[in-house]
Amino acid sequence: MEFQQLDKILLSKQGATYDYPFDEKTRVYRVGNKMFALTSEEKPLRINLKCDPIYALELRSLYEGVIAGYHMSKKHWNTVSLEQSDVEVETILELIDHSYTLVYKSLTKKLRESLG
Repeated sequence: MEFQQLDKILLSKQGATYDYPFDEKTRVYRVGNKMFALTSEEKPLRINLKCDPIYALELRSLYEGVIAGYHMSKKHWNTVSLEQSDVEVETILELIDHSYTLVYKSLTKKLRESLG
């Protein structure tokens, strides 16, 4: 998967936006005002995704390409390698959906309704 494909997938989520709050390289994807993904165009391509804590541990035990979130809460975030990884594209898409859904559900009802 290339950065452009990943960017298109992330921005296809309802209400998704991005900004660069940390530095000029790290693109943070948000729904409402909350982060659901972080990545950059640098190689190797990786993405940080929010994850249910128990599921996060399971994923780390199943895949070499999934590690505790880099510079994030190790309990709630995973870093997923997207290049030369044992994580299949289908699984990556599922993990993006999981992260987005966790964050979307945590938004207030009013904010969710304003997103469309």
